[in-house]
Amino acid sequence: MDRFDAPSKEQLEIYRRMTPAQRWQEARRLYWTLRRHKAAFLHQQHPDWTEAAVAAAVRRSFLHARS
Repeated sequence: MDRFDAPSKEQLEIYRRMTPAQRWQEARRLYWTLRRHKAAFLHQQHPDWTEAAVAAAVRRSFLHARS
């Protein structure tokens, strides 16, 4: 594991103090932020694509995402 992948002790303590609802809210916020970033990246790479084409590409990307 890369040193940037591991959360710090302070981060872990913050996560431990969060309620499950707060953790779920943060996960959802991160998910939608990543989708917006992916869309912006695709717009930059393919300026001729329509909004619908970008949205479809984002959906496909997240549908087949692996961790």
